[in-house]
Amino acid sequence: MIEMRKILAAGAVASAAICVESIRERRHFRVTHYDLDTPKMEADAGEVTIVFLSDLHNQIYGANNDMLLRTVADVKPDVILIGGDMLIGKRDRLPKPALTFVRKLPKIAPTYYSNGNHEQRMKENTKKYGNVFERYQKKLREADVRFLENDSAEFTKNGLRIMLTGLELPMETYEKFRHMDVCGEDVARQVGTASEGYFHILMAHNPVYFSGYKEWGADLVLSGHLHGGIVRIPGWRGCITPQAFPFPKYSGEMTTEEEHTIIVSKGLGTHTINLRLFNEPEVVVVHIHGGHRKK
Repeated sequence: MIEMRKILAAGAVASAAICVESIRERRHFRVTHYDLDTPKMEADAGEVTIVFLSDLHNQIYGANNDMLLRTVADVKPDVILIGGDMLIGKRDRLPKPALTFVRKLPKIAPTYYSNGNHEQRMKENTKKYGNVFERYQKKLREADVRFLENDSAEFTKNGLRIMLTGLELPMETYEKFRHMDVCGEDVARQVGTASEGYFHILMAHNPVYFSGYKEWGADLVLSGHLHGGIVRIPGWRGCITPQAFPFPKYSGEMTTEEEHTIIVSKGLGTHTINLRLFNEPEVVVVHIHGGHRKK
């Protein structure tokens, strides 16, 4: 009996510690820096600095997200890329936290926005959501945010010609308990073929289909969606995807395969499952350098 009480007491203490840590993590974010070399840029040309934001889900850090805004401004990025799910879909109500924050970003640097499954669902299902997304998008466009919805834009810095592409795949690619194959041809049907002579950055919300993004020709894929896998095993992976598959291969890190790189943001907020453990929200900063530097 005494041993059982000790076990129960230890379990209660551990559970309380986990709850406290999860609450702490959800209220704070970190800045994660990644360095990436490319032969498509001269070695002595300097660097291109990108801030990548994803999966805010209307989370607020400080009044009007001023803490988050200051952090982005302090990086002094050349461009800001948004990987989707900045909001949570609500019928007949504008997502004010996301709108208030995102509309300020173009004052810091050119800002490009690729939809996640939340934005895409609102856009496609007007019967359920009304014109909320249309109004949200209109206000952001008026603030000089450029949306890339199966569309591309050129951006040049320090001699590096970058093609930014925002990919929207069919909504069934997000369905729970369903694994689909996405190949390079599927990507090309949505956004066209990759052009030669550019460093291609593909904003593709769901990292599960990285093999198809590689086949299409992306040099760098920026993804989110998985919220870091909800709970991360330190030094390894996240535990689960929104589609309910365990231990996703790409969930919150930078991985390079065959000269194609994917960076998956752990995101900035939570949705439905309001839990994070060993999985702090993050602002991702990518530093692109020319040539191959000595490590």
